Amino acid sequence: MRGGTSKGVFFLPEDLPSDPAQRDAILMRVMGSPDPYGQQIDGMGAATSSTSKVVLVSKSSRPDCDVDYRFGQVSINKPNVDWHGNCGNLTAAVGPFAIHRKLVTPTQNGIAIIRIWQANISKKIIAYVPVENGEVVETGDFELDGVTFASAEIGVEFLDPGSDDGEDATGALFPTGNTIDILKIPSLGEIEATMINAGNPAIMIHAKHLGLIGTELQGDVNSNKELLAKCETIRAHGTVAMGMAKTVEEATEFHQHVPKLAFFSTPAPYRSSGGRDVTINDIDVLARIISMGKLHHAMTGTGAVGIAAAAAVKNTVLSNLLGGPVKELRFGHPSGTLRVGADAQQTSSGWAVTKVKMSRSARRMMIGHVLVPEPRSV
Repeated sequence: MRGGTSKGVFFLPEDLPSDPAQRDAILMRVMGSPDPYGQQIDGMGAATSSTSKVVLVSKSSRPDCDVDYRFGQVSINKPNVDWHGNCGNLTAAVGPFAIHRKLVTPTQNGIAIIRIWQANISKKIIAYVPVENGEVVETGDFELDGVTFASAEIGVEFLDPGSDDGEDATGALFPTGNTIDILKIPSLGEIEATMINAGNPAIMIHAKHLGLIGTELQGDVNSNKELLAKCETIRAHGTVAMGMAKTVEEATEFHQHVPKLAFFSTPAPYRSSGGRDVTINDIDVLARIISMGKLHHAMTGTGAVGIAAAAAVKNTVLSNLLGGPVKELRFGHPSGTLRVGADAQQTSSGWAVTKVKMSRSARRMMIGHVLVPEPRSV
């Protein structure tokens, strides 16, 4: 299925081994990983972080949810499936998949409200899926930058995305307890950063710390090994500061999926990767995100959640760049623009973000069997 600007292979858990090691071995082989050539030629993956993903969906045992959803980021060149975070883009495909596989049965035409439990991070998500005669409506005129064809719009709400109740919780909305920290990195000096845990953990910095202006596209970044190494150094030190790894080496080896590194700058005109001219009047801020060691071609869904949350809170790297906290914003990414919104409030114990909302789209791309070769005996 495609969900937002990502693609993944969706499974019912009962169709896979119950043993996690056996399950992950099959899922890696399905995607064509690990591949030292970095191409995933012998699998369903397409050699990018956006297309090397797997999803498990089942009926939920929770009375307040309809389905349970687990997301796995499959490393392209290493034998690893990372179950620590979420994919906000593929979240949009969970509701449609649940209807397609009869895990949920809509009772009327219109919008089916699907209550999703994201088991990786223990968060509740609400999806608003258009249906007709019990079937998902996939065609429509909703355009999502980063996706070539228009589809039906699916609304997604992430509830309490920064509350500290997940499997890998690292300190509520701001794991360090601060809205801004100074990362002291021996090779790079002092870097101002907001480290936030909303949607997925993320480290947010100003583009100037990377020597960038914020209008860069994939070709400008992903061919620059020195720049990517600098990004990973910052990301790894931030991972340690957030309490997600004990050393920068551990962060790079075992926490490739999260946290993400995002960088921002004030609006400037640029031409998107799809050839669209984005003007300063179209956006409030420029945003880019590094995913699995590469600049993302658009914006990760959970990155958009974090951006909405950080923009709504006073004195973050992002809200300071915006001139103060905002409830809604439109940011420019390599493929175009995206509008997001968040409800945030300051409490006696700090800031709380109660809801982040955005629109995505999704559709089935194929149904059937994926073939996994038997391991050769030695």
